[in-house]
Amino acid sequence: MSRARILLADDHKEMRDRVVRELEEEFEMLDAVADGQALLEAASELEPDLCLVDISMPIVSGFEVASRLKKGGSKAKVVFLSIHEDVDFVRAAYDAGGSAYVIKRRMASDLLKAIRAVLSGRTFTSSMILGGQLRIRR
Repeated sequence: MSRARILLADDHKEMRDRVVRELEEEFEMLDAVADGQALLEAASELEPDLCLVDISMPIVSGFEVASRLKKGGSKAKVVFLSIHEDVDFVRAAYDAGGSAYVIKRRMASDLLKAIRAVLSGRTFTSSMILGGQLRIRR
């Protein structure tokens, strides 16, 4: 069985390095880029199974990345990895085409669960959001 192919975008190098270390044993990490535009360019060339995207990035935001990927016909699932814990950000992430929302401070416990859920066709939201009460209707 082949490993899922993941493309990562986060504007903080330390976070990119941490995520790659966390995931590279189980998944094929195609690239780790610093902004949304770089992710869009890499995604069109590399055709990832999943894009792991920060929301607040220079040039093109994570929301715009997800929207453009979806409109462009990409089959890549989008998992948001963000510091934002406000429910409005979560709703906006799903509205933009995201399949999961992981809070960065919950990354150690939630990131692998989120990726596995999304690759299995489910959604995932870090339980810290509204105490786990948020329900996303798709």
